[in-house]
Amino acid sequence: MKEFELKYGCNPNQKPAKIYMRDGSDLPIAILNGRPGYINFLDAFNSWQLVKELSEATKLCAATSFKHVSPTSAAVGNKLSSELKRACFVDDIDGLDDSPLACAYARARGTDRMSSFGDWIALSDTCDKVTANIIKREVSDGIIAPFYTPEALEILKTKKNGTYNIVQIDKDFVPEEQELKQVFGITFEQGRNNFKINADLLNNVATANRNLPDYAVRDLIISLITLKYTQSNSVCFAVDGQAIGVGAGQQSRIHCTRLAGGKADNWQLRQSPMVLELPFLPDLPRAVRDNTIDVYLSEEADDVRGDDVWHQFFSEQPKKLSFDEKRQYLSNIKGVSLGSDAFFPFGDNIIRANRSGVSFIAQPGGSVRDDNVIKECDDRNMVMAFTGMRLFHH
Repeated sequence: MKEFELKYGCNPNQKPAKIYMRDGSDLPIAILNGRPGYINFLDAFNSWQLVKELSEATKLCAATSFKHVSPTSAAVGNKLSSELKRACFVDDIDGLDDSPLACAYARARGTDRMSSFGDWIALSDTCDKVTANIIKREVSDGIIAPFYTPEALEILKTKKNGTYNIVQIDKDFVPEEQELKQVFGITFEQGRNNFKINADLLNNVATANRNLPDYAVRDLIISLITLKYTQSNSVCFAVDGQAIGVGAGQQSRIHCTRLAGGKADNWQLRQSPMVLELPFLPDLPRAVRDNTIDVYLSEEADDVRGDDVWHQFFSEQPKKLSFDEKRQYLSNIKGVSLGSDAFFPFGDNIIRANRSGVSFIAQPGGSVRDDNVIKECDDRNMVMAFTGMRLFHH
C-alpha cells in the first residue's frame, strides 16, 4: 500500500487528507479492519514508538493507552495484585495471570480510566486472546500491534459493529533519520529523537542519598520513555512497572506535577478499601462507575453521594471521605518514581511530588536553582539523578 486516503484531517473541514511515504515506498502497515482517521494514525505511530522502545529497554512486553497524541499510561507486563485487578475492573478476566501482555494493557487502561475512554491502544508483542477479551469490552477507537493471533483478531473485529480499527505494523520498520512537518506552510526539518534511554542515564546522582534500587531504575526508565512520547511540558509518576500519572501539555512545570500527582493519588486511592468496597448498583455501566469514582474522590463528592442523588449510583449511601482520611491513606505510599522532560526550576515540584510518595526522581538538571531542588530532595531523603537530556515532544 503506497498511500491511504483519509476521510478528513484533524477536523471534518480539513480535506483532502492521506498518509503516504515521501520516498514513494510502501507504508509499513496493513489495515486489517476499519478505517482509521488522521488523529488515529497520529496516536498509532506515536504509541507504537513508545511500546517498542519500552519493550527494548526493559526486555518485557509493553502496552500503552493513548488519547490525543499523549499516553494516559504505559506499562510492562507485571502481574497485578488482587486489589489492582479490582480497581482496573479485570478481576473476572480468565487467564490474566498467564498473559504478560494482557497484564500490561490492564495496567495501562486501568491507570486513568476516564482519560482512556475511547483510547488508541499499542502493544509491543502479538495480541493474544486474553488481551483481546479485555479490549473487547472497553470503549476504544483502535489498536496497533506487530501481530495478532487468529482468535484475537476475530474478537477485535466484533467491536463497534465490525468497524473497529485494527492496524498491523512491520516491527522491523526503521524511519528516515530526518523528519519533516509543516506549520503555516513552512517546512520544519529535524533529526529524529533517537536518544536511547537506559540505566546508564541515571548514573549522575546529585543527592546525598544515592541508593537507586533495581525497581526504581525500571520505573524511572518507564517514566522517561513515556515522557519522550508525551506532549510537553510534562512529568510522569511511575511505580510497579507502570506510569500512574501523566501531566501532559502544561505551560508550567508545577502544574505538570500537580496534575500528574493528582492522577497518581487517584490511582492509589482506587485500590483502597474505601473505594473497592463502594456499594455500586450491580447494573451500573463501567464508564459511569469510572466517572462516579472520580467525582467521589474529588471535592465535589456530594454530586454522587448526596441525599438526593446517591440512589442513582449506589445500593446504599456511602460515607464521605474527608481530606484527612485521604491524606492519611496516601501518607503511607512510598517508593514512587518521577521523571520530568525538562529541569525543575523550583523546589515546589519536589515538595508536591513527595506528597504523592515519590522517592526517586530523574530530570535533566541545568536550572540556576538546581541547588534549591537538590536541598528539597535531601531534606526528604529522596534520590535524584540528573540525566542531562531534555525530552520535549511537540
